[in-house]
Amino acid sequence: MFDLAIGIVVGTAFSNVVKSLVDDIITPPFGLLIGGVDFANLVAEIPNFVYPNQPPVAIRYGKFIQQIIYLFIVALILFLIVKLINKLHKIAAKKKVGVEYAVAKELSDEVKVLHQIRDLLAHKIISFHPHKKEH
Repeated sequence: MFDLAIGIVVGTAFSNVVKSLVDDIITPPFGLLIGGVDFANLVAEIPNFVYPNQPPVAIRYGKFIQQIIYLFIVALILFLIVKLINKLHKIAAKKKVGVEYAVAKELSDEVKVLHQIRDLLAHKIISFHPHKKEH
C-alpha cells in the first residue's frame, strides 16, 4: 500500500512537470511560428443564437491542442518505460536460464559414479559377447 501511495505522489508530480513542459516550453514556440499566438488564448467563437443578449460561446481549441500534446508526451514516456521493463525482463530470464543450465550441467558425485558403473557394465557386456564389434 505504501508503494501505491508513492506511485500516486510521483505520478502526480510527473504529470505537473509534463503539463508545465507543454504549456510553458513546447507550445510557445509553436505559437510564435503561427504568428505570435498564445495557444491558451486560441478560441473559436460561435454566436449565441438562442440568447442574442449573451456573449458568444467560446470553444477553446488552443487548450485542447495543449492537452493532446501532453497526452502524446505521457504516452510516449509510458511506452518507453514498458519497453525498458520488457528488455530488463528478457535479460533476467536469459540469466536465469543460464544459471539453471549451469546447475543442471554440474552432476552430483552419485550421478558421476552411476555413469561410471553404466560405462563399465556396457564395456563388460561388449567384451562378453565376442561376436559383437566394439565401436
